[in-house]
Amino acid sequence: MKRFININTIQFLILAFCIGTANSVVAQDEFVEEDPDSESKTERNFANYSLGSGLNFSFNEGDYLFNVTGFIQPGYFKETVDGLEDVDQFRSKRTFLQFDGAALKEKVSFFVQLDFSLTNPLMDAWIAYHPIEELKLSFGQKQTFVNNREMLYREDRLQFVNRSFLSQNLSKTGREFGVFVESQFKLGESFGIAPMAALTSGDGRNSFGEDSRDSDIGGIKIGGRLDIYPLGFFKPGNEITSVDLKREDKLKFVLGIAGSQNDGASGSVGESHGDFFLFDENGNNNLPDYRQLYTDLLLKYKGFSFLAEYANTTATNIDITYVDESATEILRPQQISEFLALGDSYNFQLGYLTKSGFSFDARYETTTPEFETFAGSVLTEIDATTLGVSKYFYENALKIQASYSRIDPVMGEAINQFELIFHIAL
Repeated sequence: MKRFININTIQFLILAFCIGTANSVVAQDEFVEEDPDSESKTERNFANYSLGSGLNFSFNEGDYLFNVTGFIQPGYFKETVDGLEDVDQFRSKRTFLQFDGAALKEKVSFFVQLDFSLTNPLMDAWIAYHPIEELKLSFGQKQTFVNNREMLYREDRLQFVNRSFLSQNLSKTGREFGVFVESQFKLGESFGIAPMAALTSGDGRNSFGEDSRDSDIGGIKIGGRLDIYPLGFFKPGNEITSVDLKREDKLKFVLGIAGSQNDGASGSVGESHGDFFLFDENGNNNLPDYRQLYTDLLLKYKGFSFLAEYANTTATNIDITYVDESATEILRPQQISEFLALGDSYNFQLGYLTKSGFSFDARYETTTPEFETFAGSVLTEIDATTLGVSKYFYENALKIQASYSRIDPVMGEAINQFELIFHIAL
């Protein structure tokens, strides 16, 4: 039977309200608060709206900033598999609302992001301190940088309609709760490095479960990333997507390596809260440790872009482990792959953005599980090819994206997917 999903009207009303509010204040672009009896310096406050940047406020002559923005992605999805009925969906793929701001004198900033297409909408909620221009210290729930490069980019900045299968198989939303340290330094004429480190709960988004009073499961997750820019940093704003939106005048590329160790993972990719439990001989929790290692390369030049990624995942702390609390059924060899996504993955993306805003993109990826002959593995062996076409208006503020993917698993029939979305930013 065909399935149809209607777009949530409430989601549209929220964004429409924000746009309407923005339009009402644009006419009052600048207003002055002044006490005629005071000899103190006049304070000027500003409010303005621009497509893609949302509604912006500035107080105390620019010392305090506040921004409201968001985006919605209504679209159509179709999937066909030989021998099965087609799947058709009309849906709001993503419906994001974002708040951010900064107190420049205090060197503090914050960011909150919600996705109303999800049951639990909170995606990001963090506060940051910037002691110097090159260093940022953050605390809260944040999109972590210890995953592959594509997972560093927010959902409105993707090259294709969807993230790669490498990203989907080894991550969920890419959000973590904890402490994050980010830095970026220029060495010499052009050489740059960006070392980063994170200490998180290891349970992903909403890591304390349905109730914030729930106890954390397992231990902590520690990870980091090092990015190297041999020919200098990308143009401002061009580092937040794999597409060459700014059209680099000179060849630029970044080499990255990232990794993490999750002590006591309770989900298949280390972003879950109690999806499974394993036990020791006394019936106590004995969760496995989960390791992820990534290397990647991103190159950009005059509209061309090339992204290559490799991922390897492994598990440790699985000796003398039982699958039941009564310690009667020991974890069999290779059975750990029923619980954790283990193996190797490659992803290659090539694209070209024309001066008129059309982007033509292609992606090839392959995944190999650690135990290729084990039928119950979370990570399955597949090859996938994706072709995409996008049209950008006002850079990334308004765009139309279409993609076709063919997924060829070793076991089972090939899967064909087509998706079309309209991206509308506030």
